[in-house]
Amino acid sequence: MFRFSTIKDYHNALQNGQTTCVEAVRFYADAIAQKQHLNCYIDVYVAEALATAAALDQGRKDGLPMGRLHGVVIGLKDVLSHKAHRLSAASAILENFTAIYDATVVKRLIDEGAIIIGRQNCDEFAMGSSNENSAFGPVKNAIDETRVPGGSSGGSAVAVQAGLCMASLGSDTGGSVRQPADFCGIIGLKPTYGRVSRYGLIAYASSFDQVGIFGNTVEDVARMLSVISGADSFDSTVSQSPVPDYSREIAEKSARPYSIAYFRETLEHPGLDPAIKAETEAFIKKLTASGHSVKAIDFKLLEYIVPTYYILTTAEASSNLSRFDGVRYGHRSAQKDLDLTDLYKLSRSEGFGREVKRRIMLGTFVLSAGYFDAYFTKAQQVRKILSDQTKSIFASFDMIISPTVPAPAFAIGQKNDDPVEMFLADIYTVFANLVGIPGISLPLFKHPNGMPFGLQVMASHFDEVSLLRFSRDLMEVGGKA
Repeated sequence: MFRFSTIKDYHNALQNGQTTCVEAVRFYADAIAQKQHLNCYIDVYVAEALATAAALDQGRKDGLPMGRLHGVVIGLKDVLSHKAHRLSAASAILENFTAIYDATVVKRLIDEGAIIIGRQNCDEFAMGSSNENSAFGPVKNAIDETRVPGGSSGGSAVAVQAGLCMASLGSDTGGSVRQPADFCGIIGLKPTYGRVSRYGLIAYASSFDQVGIFGNTVEDVARMLSVISGADSFDSTVSQSPVPDYSREIAEKSARPYSIAYFRETLEHPGLDPAIKAETEAFIKKLTASGHSVKAIDFKLLEYIVPTYYILTTAEASSNLSRFDGVRYGHRSAQKDLDLTDLYKLSRSEGFGREVKRRIMLGTFVLSAGYFDAYFTKAQQVRKILSDQTKSIFASFDMIISPTVPAPAFAIGQKNDDPVEMFLADIYTVFANLVGIPGISLPLFKHPNGMPFGLQVMASHFDEVSLLRFSRDLMEVGGKA
């Protein structure tokens, strides 16, 4: 019987003849069918995946070398372009649109032998913290189906959580990988901005968006990161620096104890769940007992992070989403005798969901002539201050830790009438996107209500090696390795 624990063990089983790629695909296809009610997949490519698996199995028999992701069954968030497959960003405005090229990350997965099993549900245009803002309906948390999985990459998180693929790719603009990873009890990594190409990723906020990874182990996430990272001529913002072999690098034990900071205000925030606070403080004591140096530092800008984030991201979204006009592709209003302006208005009004409309309107407002300096310019200034402070912090510390979220997964529908409360769910995650540093959520804890929650770890720009190595150590300290 096929079982999956890690990519490395799976590859060993393939080489020893204990399983096949076809068996793996059949296992996941059956599991997806049995758990269809979780609504984490929009499309499943069973026939195509089986054909790819059969070709990989034959290649092994013929003595062909195995790629780094040979036979690894992977799901894609519905914002990543996969040639000849539908791509909608979970929005009616892009209904029946078919991608005409592969995103760079998708091509790199396929080139290393990955099997794409399907596209995964998400908040529309990656805008949301609960995966309730989808034209295909909400995704359910597999641990408690009355609760949300987090967003916006909720479908991708649940697919890994529920054993419906080996790993997933999502996108993280303000926590959209780390927050659902926290809610679902799995690992979620957001790399440094520019570490991974954004070519083929449907844009929400271009200076924040980054492709991220969901997995069950730090080692699997590291292997995935090695494959998808690196320079790309199609993305002018991607780093040209060499990509480390993250899998090999993190196999080495940490040579020294780490110097760790946490923001005093994060644990003193009135919105932080008491159980999360208690577990985080207890874990800090464990880290100190393990020989690490952990110090609280003042961070007076915590209350400015969420407003700054939403001003800047909605402004960028207003610009990015202007291309969806009902003329070139996607939804077009069926009403007759419309002039061009009314066609645009009706097509966009009918095609976009409530949350996307809210953010487009907010972004258009902050970019308007009368308010540009008062809001957008000020927010950019705050972002610069945050970046400068971050560089100063990492001059003295190796890592920053915090809760990933202020509370565990909430009930479906609980926050739909209070967008501000929903926005505040991102209070600890948006910092990494504002300043462009890598961050990861590690599933270390369990709430008294039975739901998992994690610890967020952040490192300096392009220091994913230290981040992943330290994360592996933390999983051992927490008894999760």
